[in-house]
Amino acid sequence: MAGNITTNTGDLIRNDVWSAELKEILREELQAMKYVDWRSDFPDGDTFHVPQIADAITDDYTEDTQITYNALGTTDFELTIDVYKSSAHYITRKMMQDSYYMNELVSSFVPKQSRAILEAAETDILAKPNGAYAANNPALIDGVAHRVAGSGGAGVLAVEDFAYAMYALKKSHVPQTNMVAIVDPSIEYQLNTLSTLTSVSNNPRWEGIVRDGIASGMRFVANVYGFDVYTSGFLPAVADGALEDKDGAAVDLSGGGVANYFFSATSDVMPLIGAMRQDPIVDREFNKDFQREELVTTARWGTKLFRPENMVNVATKAGI
Repeated sequence: MAGNITTNTGDLIRNDVWSAELKEILREELQAMKYVDWRSDFPDGDTFHVPQIADAITDDYTEDTQITYNALGTTDFELTIDVYKSSAHYITRKMMQDSYYMNELVSSFVPKQSRAILEAAETDILAKPNGAYAANNPALIDGVAHRVAGSGGAGVLAVEDFAYAMYALKKSHVPQTNMVAIVDPSIEYQLNTLSTLTSVSNNPRWEGIVRDGIASGMRFVANVYGFDVYTSGFLPAVADGALEDKDGAAVDLSGGGVANYFFSATSDVMPLIGAMRQDPIVDREFNKDFQREELVTTARWGTKLFRPENMVNVATKAGI
């Protein structure tokens, strides 16, 4: 939810101001960046190669015979710095002279620009797991779909989908530690209003939910089937026309869907990899030709899905 800030800078002139305080825009907590394996050993250039060694194999051995040696299997994972963002604003000298709120206005430029850059990074990071696959692709890994539709009917998420996500991760031998789910706010609403939850106040699994609701801020107050669950408004849209749910039923999300992610946030198996080539940098100068102060914040980075086995995407109907 955002405050209403006018885009007409003339309204900031003292004689046109209605209030003595500028309204601040309420911002959602950002979280995706902490689930990326950020690499600091990036060499020059804009492409980073990460060698990956295949799993070791075993052979039957007979005593007093030659051992079978197998070639070491390797693959090359490529990460590219493909995002270059800027957030730039200016304020005229006349405005600086006439505005009653000049100090507040100028001091807000840098944090607001940095916030805009970080929100762009949040959106980019959360888009990568879903964007790694074509529409209706179930992302089969170890024989289990890691990309499914919600199974609660018409693309709605069911509580059982949490259990399914855990099952899919276990089948891929993902460590069952630091289990995290990032879901759309509509999922919080759906879980808050499920009769199977609100009618079982004596169930210790859901103790306190009826009284307090299932979330506090961006974090759920309860662990759901092993997952610490967080809400985010930056999850990507899904428009698959026939994505199957966990039971194999095709679900049409072309009218508007959203991705919800389940994974382990254990440090050595992070699902995403990234490199911040340039942290947000602020440049400021006075443009004498236009008689204005100019401020710009820029940043460069790249992110990619690195461990698809450690990512389950349950796509659900957007909204409530």
